[in-house]
Amino acid sequence: MSEVFEGYERQYCELSANLSKKCTSASLLNGEQKKQKLSEVKSGLDDAESLIRKMDLEARSLPPNVKAVLLAKLREYKSDLNNLKSEVKRITLGNLNASARDELLESGMADTLTASADQRSRLMFSTDRLNQSGDRIKESRRTMLETEELGVSILHDLHGQRQSLLHAHNTLHGVDDNIGKSKKILTNMSRRMSRNKWIIGGIVGVLT
Repeated sequence: MSEVFEGYERQYCELSANLSKKCTSASLLNGEQKKQKLSEVKSGLDDAESLIRKMDLEARSLPPNVKAVLLAKLREYKSDLNNLKSEVKRITLGNLNASARDELLESGMADTLTASADQRSRLMFSTDRLNQSGDRIKESRRTMLETEELGVSILHDLHGQRQSLLHAHNTLHGVDDNIGKSKKILTNMSRRMSRNKWIIGGIVGVLT
């Protein structure tokens, strides 16, 4: 078997074991520590891929009977590497999901606080409008009462004026009656005076 291949193989096995430990450690961490550990694992995966390529090139350069054995082992290492990549992806996605969940929760809290503030503002606005409406109703009621009092006062004054006009009418009617009576008396007196004048004139004519 190729000593070169065995050297690459030994390095890969040590690196794979180290990466598995780091994946387990990263899954237990949070925040920046987790990101740093995942960054180390991804860097190690690049080194592992480089070793796989080197082993593949070395195996293909060997005689067919040796090459077949080494390529079979290489397929196992490639499968192991793919499993490590899948594990890193799972941990990374879990970290992203946690971050997204935190952002959603923070966004939801912000939306809730915004909605509460908007509702509080609308409630205060509605309360102010109700208070203003109540004040306007009170003012309208006060104006209505004042108008009613003024109307009663005007009606009272009009009633008094009507009574005065009726009294004046009755007085004028009485004056008209008195004038009519006086006119009749004067007419009678004028007739009597004319008659007496003729009588006196006749007497004077007889005497002369």
